[in-house]
Amino acid sequence: MKENIKLTPAASKGRLLSLDALRGFDMLWIIGGGGFLTTLAQVTDAPWIDALGKQMEHVVWNGFHFYDLIFPLFMFISGVAIPYSVKSALAKNPSKAKLVLKVFKRMAILIILGILYNGVFRDGFENARYASVLGQIGVAYFFASVIYIFSGSIRATVIWIAAILAGVSVMQLFVPVPGVGAGVFTPEGCINGHIDRLYLPGRLAYGPQGMVQGNGIYDALGILSVFSAIGITLMGIIAGKILQDKNRSDYRKTLTMVIIGFCMIPAGILLSPVYPVIKVCWTTPYNFVAGGISFLLLALFYFIIDVRGLAGWSFFFRVIGMNSIFIYLFVRVVPVGNVVSYFTGWITKPMGDTGSVIAVLFSIAAEWLLLWYMYKKEVFVKV
Repeated sequence: MKENIKLTPAASKGRLLSLDALRGFDMLWIIGGGGFLTTLAQVTDAPWIDALGKQMEHVVWNGFHFYDLIFPLFMFISGVAIPYSVKSALAKNPSKAKLVLKVFKRMAILIILGILYNGVFRDGFENARYASVLGQIGVAYFFASVIYIFSGSIRATVIWIAAILAGVSVMQLFVPVPGVGAGVFTPEGCINGHIDRLYLPGRLAYGPQGMVQGNGIYDALGILSVFSAIGITLMGIIAGKILQDKNRSDYRKTLTMVIIGFCMIPAGILLSPVYPVIKVCWTTPYNFVAGGISFLLLALFYFIIDVRGLAGWSFFFRVIGMNSIFIYLFVRVVPVGNVVSYFTGWITKPMGDTGSVIAVLFSIAAEWLLLWYMYKKEVFVKV
């Protein structure tokens, strides 16, 4: 497979390489990049490395770290792809019912894979956690796709986002939790947890201090969070529509996304004193901050790769991004670190603390080489 290093401007002329690269950039932190920085922070005394390491950990409740961006960014990217995939499907002249059935099947597969990812065969169905990252991606992708299929304009999409986020905000701010009241943003008092305890089947994975081994009191991937996730997926659809707009120049497309991003982030921050930025119950201010950063990152990758044609440096990320679901599941099932250590421990163990950092790099390298081999063989696992 010949790799193009210099591209002609305008993503409309071919595949959005920037989208694959951004997806790969996002996945890198899940499959080892985050572990590398946290391990590096543990073995060094440099304050700036320690600060980076902390950004690779989820905020337990109120606040925002870089690692809290990973999941919504992936959903945003999924949304960007929807206008392209629907346009491609419509070229074959299927009925809208067939398109809906297609995305419904994708949702069902992702829900099943998510339950398997959570270890249903390990823990048993009685104690299973049915809420999952892949399941939430599937549900949000399905509803966002249906909205786009039947009302695909930017104006209609904005109205849907406003309606969904307004509905979530009303629930979180004004609907009282029995014995607690309304607008109480604590793990015990948030409406998200109350709804999950009433209606979400299976084990709830979160307690007051984050994830728990037994049954918790809410789930970060719970019912109300799914609606918020639909919102950020729809934001991605808006970005995709902007990129498809033939009446805008490539520079104007970039500028439009930058302006949207720089408007959304302050909106979320300004709301946070009364309506906090909380990932695990996916508040609307969190959606604004995560969505705004996602717009800015897409604008940056798009401008460098697809507008300026500087694609060579992004190959590393694109190899990951083109098999993102596969590698997400692979590192869950296969203990890559243990396998790699079996062959490289003679190098890393005598090095002490430094060796633990090198061991993480070896694992990332092994994962990337597997993905590179799949890329060369044109094996792309799609759902």
